[in-house]
Amino acid sequence: MKRIIAWLMAAMLLLTAGAAWAEDFETEEDEEEEAYLYTGPAYDPKELVVGNPTPLSGNFTTRMWGYSTSDVDVMALINGYNLIRWDHGYDYFEPDPSVVTSMSVMDQSAAEGGNRVYVMTLNEALKYSDGTPITAADYAFSILLSTAPAVRTLGGDTNHYTMILGVDDYRTGNRNGIAGVRILNNYTLSLTVKKEYLPFFYELSYLRCYPMPIRAIAPGCQVLDDGEGAYIDGVFNSVLLETTLLDPKYGYLSHPSVVSGPYKLYSYDDETHEAVLDINTMYIGNFEGQKPSIHRLRIRPANGADVIERLEAGEFGLLNKILKEETIQEGVSLVGMQNYAMQSYSRSGLSFLSLCCELGAMKYQTVRQALALCLDKDETVSRYCGSYGIRTDGYYGIGQWMYQAASGSLAIPELEEAGDALSMTNIKRYDLDVEEAVHLLETDGWTLNSDGDPYDPEWDDYRCRMNEEGKIERLDFTLEYPVGNGIGDILKDTFIAHLTEAGIRVTLVPVDWQNLLREYYRLDRRTAHILYLGSNFQEVFDPRAQFDPSTARIGLGNNTGIADDELYRLACDMAATNPGDLLTYENHWMAFQQRYQELVPAIPVYSNAYFDFYTRWLQNYDVTGHVTWTDAILYAYMSEPTVPDEGL
Repeated sequence: MKRIIAWLMAAMLLLTAGAAWAEDFETEEDEEEEAYLYTGPAYDPKELVVGNPTPLSGNFTTRMWGYSTSDVDVMALINGYNLIRWDHGYDYFEPDPSVVTSMSVMDQSAAEGGNRVYVMTLNEALKYSDGTPITAADYAFSILLSTAPAVRTLGGDTNHYTMILGVDDYRTGNRNGIAGVRILNNYTLSLTVKKEYLPFFYELSYLRCYPMPIRAIAPGCQVLDDGEGAYIDGVFNSVLLETTLLDPKYGYLSHPSVVSGPYKLYSYDDETHEAVLDINTMYIGNFEGQKPSIHRLRIRPANGADVIERLEAGEFGLLNKILKEETIQEGVSLVGMQNYAMQSYSRSGLSFLSLCCELGAMKYQTVRQALALCLDKDETVSRYCGSYGIRTDGYYGIGQWMYQAASGSLAIPELEEAGDALSMTNIKRYDLDVEEAVHLLETDGWTLNSDGDPYDPEWDDYRCRMNEEGKIERLDFTLEYPVGNGIGDILKDTFIAHLTEAGIRVTLVPVDWQNLLREYYRLDRRTAHILYLGSNFQEVFDPRAQFDPSTARIGLGNNTGIADDELYRLACDMAATNPGDLLTYENHWMAFQQRYQELVPAIPVYSNAYFDFYTRWLQNYDVTGHVTWTDAILYAYMSEPTVPDEGL
């Protein structure tokens, strides 16, 4: 079902692209069954060069120090054998049959704690890329590392697996092990989920975990279980991890030496942001037993206006996640030459202006609402994405079933009784209205200049007000965006000009992508108030961590710095839905989106259709039939074409 919906959403966007697109597509369909002579460049059948507009930042083995969407792709390719897999359904997760041979679930009695225990037997054939066996201890170590106090000392986000019994005590240093992680024997792992974290709409996703090799990350240490939970035996501290994990040249975070996925890292250049991956010959296959056949993947940035020309010249074999209108139109024209193919799919994510709600006047809801009213969102989307983007008015992507149901593009029988109550029309929109923005600000006291005199739009750069402590607060902000991204020029017209009219000064600053991510994840001290970037959601939409108001979460998952108890409660309500109860979940989702738009912790801008363009040497590549391109690539191969691929 999800595959069909994703295609329909993308097709809907395509139909708005105009006659030029329709003509090109029709011509291709008319000729698709005719044999033709391939006249494009020749490719090495053992290598595929993949280009992505988002550069790699080098965080390939864990999300604890932030990541880009391209990093996630590399993570998926080199980290395999997750205990749990998602199968395209709304909430459908299951044990991966290539990893877990059996699983039992037991609810404890009240006297025992009332928790839920999952016991999993592992496939004994699993091995790392160096041929060493993967055992229950490797999964236990993955959880121990993800929640280790030593990681937090180094600035990593350890707020993971909070639902597992004993993790809180371990993370805070009160215990040296985790009671709810048990190694029953070499190939049997037990995980205990605390009763207060149940029900959970995506319940089995709690158990998602891939193995991590302790000998590569903590040499000299081992994972033991003496009957009271798994723990790390040996010298395991931040000094060790700073070298073995975070060293920029050799650390496991960016240069993992031993991995479990279908590919292994051959090299990574942090200056060119290029990663080279080779087949992991020890990989036994995914849930269907599928192994990759393309020997080498070379992943590099695909920036600039000439990426389609570079595809045509043979520099790239696959362009992934293309979203700019001009580039898409050039790609469509290239596909019409028959040497190339394309696929499109809806994005489960969005681009947005993240507001740093802990800084200066950005902490005021009225100010954030005024900012939102000064963005000409429709014009921004039109100029950046053209017909291939849709404005967003909430924390969602058009590829998510929740949005599709609320927008009327997906009919779910279980939701029919709710009628218009679950329509997107119930979520607040911020259309361009400078007059209303000024009204909000003046009503909230922003009527002074920096000298404390009445604000005069003819002479003063920005509005100010006097706070309760007698200090001047200023509407003077900085907005950072990725260097080389054309969004900066667009925002000058569609955002900055209107802000100036309202009495808000925002200075645009282009920054390196890696530095932007570090600031967003608060790994460095923030110097900007607004950050322009994009994010894609995982299959599990569980925003509790992103909006947890507790001090422990601010800056460690809660990237906007918003602290609102009601928003967090609504996120918790959504999570606490019984699996399969789509109506209740959608109701909670709607309430969450309404509160999000009221608070404006970020200004959503757009979601879009992604386009993949590729040489016809890349065959059996079907990204629309899989979760991501990293799944689809396992089924693809490189070979000189003789006839066009079916269905294109």
